[in-house]
Amino acid sequence: VDHLIQRSEFLTSYTPYQPEIAQGTLQYLFEFQTQVAALTGMDVANASMYDGSTGTGEAVLMAHRITRRQKAVLSGGLHPHYGDVVRTLSHMASAQVVSNAPDAQATEDLLGQIDDSVSCVVVQTPDFFGNLRDLRAIADKCHAHGALLIAVFTEVISLGLVTPPGEMGADIVVGEGQSIGNGLNFGGPYVGLFATRQPYVRQMPGRLCGETTDAEGKRGYVL
Repeated sequence: VDHLIQRSEFLTSYTPYQPEIAQGTLQYLFEFQTQVAALTGMDVANASMYDGSTGTGEAVLMAHRITRRQKAVLSGGLHPHYGDVVRTLSHMASAQVVSNAPDAQATEDLLGQIDDSVSCVVVQTPDFFGNLRDLRAIADKCHAHGALLIAVFTEVISLGLVTPPGEMGADIVVGEGQSIGNGLNFGGPYVGLFATRQPYVRQMPGRLCGETTDAEGKRGYVL
């Protein structure tokens, strides 16, 4: 038995792709996604990204694919490491990034920077300086110009108390989930949480676990 279950087709990092023998793994991934969607106030979440910063970069690239535009506006309250990652990925993708100066008082004029050339606006709440941001006006302006609002968080526990970004009109919500229980050791592990609206699910990066029924009508999970 040990020999059989340790064969690479049964026990690998890609085992969730084999639904016949990975129902337990797939079920807890599905429950994980459900919890992330509930916390963020969004329709659907994936089975996580590498971390919050790279997830943010992926969210910007996703917005470019959806809008067919190549210009992102970054709030001055965004974590500087997240901004660095977005700029690096955008440089490699030949996309434009407008980075606002650090804004400890959250007084920046993001609304004035949104026009028909903008793909997305990236705003963190609570932001790097601890300010809670009301995203409703920004979301409305983005949608009026065909752009997307990307809401970022660095403390997922806060979403259990504050108004979730999904209720304020965010199109993509992404951030760091390490604080929900992953103990840090040797620089990791981290977990990037990523959620979006149902219409954009086909452009969402990463893996998505879904619930379905088998040939006998029984509940089952697939990746």
